[in-house]
Amino acid sequence: MVKLRLKRCGRKQRAVYRIVAIDVRSRREGRDLRKVGFYDPIINQTYLNVPAILYFLEKGAQPTGTVHDILKKAGVFTELSLNQTKFN
Repeated sequence: MVKLRLKRCGRKQRAVYRIVAIDVRSRREGRDLRKVGFYDPIINQTYLNVPAILYFLEKGAQPTGTVHDILKKAGVFTELSLNQTKFN
C-alpha cells in the first residue's frame, strides 16, 4: 500500500518536509516512490505537484493526517472530486 506522507529534510531546529509517495513498510527517511511536494512549516509555504498527487490518490494512496490537512487547504480534494464526477 502506498501513502502520501512527510519526509523530514533541513537542518537541526529548521525542519522542512518533502511530501512523498512511499510504501507503507518503509521508514520515514526511506526510499520514496516519487516526490510530489514540499512543505515549510516555519514560513507556512507549500509547493505541490497536483497532477502527481491526483494520480496517486486515484490509484488508492492514503495521505497521512498532516498531509491530508495540507492537501485540503490547497484544494486538491475538490479537484479530485471534479475528476471523478467527470469520468463517472
